[in-house]
Amino acid sequence: MGPFDKRKRLLLYCRPSLLLCVGILIQPVPPLLTDVAKAAGVSIATASRILTGADYPVTERTRQKVLKASAALGYRPNLIARSLRREQTLTIGIIVENFLSPFIPPIIRGIQERLRQYDYFSIVLDSNWDPVLEADAIERLRMRQIDGIIFVESYLRSSEEVAALIDKPHLFVHRLFHSLGANSIAPDDRTGARVAVRHLLQLGHRRIAFVNGLEGWDATINRQAGYKEELAVWNIALDPALICQGDWQVQSGYVAAQELFRLEERPTAVFAANDLMALGVIYAAQEVGLRVPSDLAIVGYDDRDFAGFVRPALTTVQMPCEKMGHVAAESLMRLIRGELDMVEPTLVQGELVVRQSCGANPGQWQFEPERASLTRRHRLAPIAANEFGA
Repeated sequence: MGPFDKRKRLLLYCRPSLLLCVGILIQPVPPLLTDVAKAAGVSIATASRILTGADYPVTERTRQKVLKASAALGYRPNLIARSLRREQTLTIGIIVENFLSPFIPPIIRGIQERLRQYDYFSIVLDSNWDPVLEADAIERLRMRQIDGIIFVESYLRSSEEVAALIDKPHLFVHRLFHSLGANSIAPDDRTGARVAVRHLLQLGHRRIAFVNGLEGWDATINRQAGYKEELAVWNIALDPALICQGDWQVQSGYVAAQELFRLEERPTAVFAANDLMALGVIYAAQEVGLRVPSDLAIVGYDDRDFAGFVRPALTTVQMPCEKMGHVAAESLMRLIRGELDMVEPTLVQGELVVRQSCGANPGQWQFEPERASLTRRHRLAPIAANEFGA
């Protein structure tokens, strides 16, 4: 092999490395904040305030100029630098009691949707109903210097006990017990129950039974209170025989319905404190030959995934999981930023979802492809204070 061939082989051998080096050298530099400010014709401070959402007065025209310049240049903020500057990690922890709960995933989805607007991330840990695992999860998050914690469906410790374990901003979403303490976000079960009963009353029913959940739960207490209050507003005497105790499961709704059907004057409508028990009532009615809704109207609570697929499709009050997640994330951000010292107990309303089981006018329904059911959604109407006798 001659000298020329050796030089050729050496060049071919080195060429990939040379190309790699050249590629690194000519890689475009990402746009900086100074580039955005220059393109928009504003100061660096003004561009920074607009892009970080700081509470600083600027004209809408200036804000739009900065946002358009940022989008055109493909500017991405340096989150590491921002976190060091603010002495924050831009991360929060989410501790859930058990991932098997059907309400936890949509609550987390709502939290994360709002966190993205603040350039925040989340770490989710499951305590699996174990106080030791919950304490361990709190400690692990503290070691990672998270900026705050959201507890979802937590009930193992009181608010005071949790505060003793963590010195970071924190709040609770959908606590199963003692849900209206400080820094708590909860569903407005009392109003939801009132709207469900009101809907049946407006359809002409006067003997409305109630199948409740396990004793002691906040949902049990509040939904029964709403049932009683709405009957009182309509001047309908409460009949204790129409109230049955269930345990949130299908079988308990089935057994409760059998008891109600044995009454000398059976109910014409049933409000069940959750959709599973409402399903049990439907099964019991069909077993004895009662047609739903012509012989018996039924309304559930929670708007579980199956509610639109059972036949007849179930009218129910929606559990506002994603809304609670939104409110929780926004409230925690205000705590982290020092805008609040404490979040007042906050109730979030769901919607009444009208389907077939209540017997409402079919002409009022609209088709929802994602649920494959005939549905009409109602926002919960506000209840005047004087309706409670205040």
